[in-house]
Amino acid sequence: MKGQANASLHQPRTRAGKEPGLGPNQVVNRPKPPGRTKHLLTVIIILLLLWASAKQTDASFSELIEGFPNMWDLLKEMFPPRWTYFDNIVQGMLETIRMALIGTTIGAIIAIPVSIICAGNLMPSRWIYYPARFVLNLIRTVPDLLLAALFVAVFGLGPIPGILALAVFSVGLIAKLTYETLETIDKGPLEAMTAVGMNRIQLIVYGVVPQLAAQFTSYVLYAFEINVRAAAILGLVGAGGIGLYYEATLGFLEYDKTSVIILFTLAIVLIIDYVSTKLREKLL
Repeated sequence: MKGQANASLHQPRTRAGKEPGLGPNQVVNRPKPPGRTKHLLTVIIILLLLWASAKQTDASFSELIEGFPNMWDLLKEMFPPRWTYFDNIVQGMLETIRMALIGTTIGAIIAIPVSIICAGNLMPSRWIYYPARFVLNLIRTVPDLLLAALFVAVFGLGPIPGILALAVFSVGLIAKLTYETLETIDKGPLEAMTAVGMNRIQLIVYGVVPQLAAQFTSYVLYAFEINVRAAAILGLVGAGGIGLYYEATLGFLEYDKTSVIILFTLAIVLIIDYVSTKLREKLL
């Protein structure tokens, strides 16, 4: 016993620098920590990129410092807010929330088949899901403000262009998140259903939907949060909502009214963000 105890005490010393369970001649090649030269080169590259970006955009600290007095003057004109203007913007804010709600709902419905087509584990041919992903990425590259401007040119001024712009944006966002989740679901239930002769639609209804419902609902709530923020500025291009009041007050230099709109929008966004976060915590 004494010999075994001594052996166990001496064992770690003989394996110094090696992983437990390896043979005496096996050595683990641990990666070396990055040296100072690598850190220094990284810092130099980042500084060069910042300098080149500032140079190309004509941005400088002197202009920033010169602009501070103007910023202070603007803040003095914004405060105190003209609270009597609050009653005028309530309907605009309600219209913004309705636009976000309808646009998100339409986008979520369209995103369901789009995400299934984009999922590689549900589509048998890559000639289907690769082009579908390309189109989805193409949709996601177009800013919602540009989409709203295009729809305004087609449908005219009003909330309809804003709703359509938010719907297209929601399709890109929800379908992207959903098909990536689809490709990580448990394949066991799908294989068992395939073995008993279920077709593809039955696989989706009974095998995919139960695994994906909570995440999909979470993605829809997340898109709704973003759409409320986006809908607040779509009025700048004539797409309805509270953005029309932003454009009017800024155009007439009535910054005390603009500050009321900003504070009201902030309060609504914070409330929706809090409620949505709590709902997503319950779902996931």
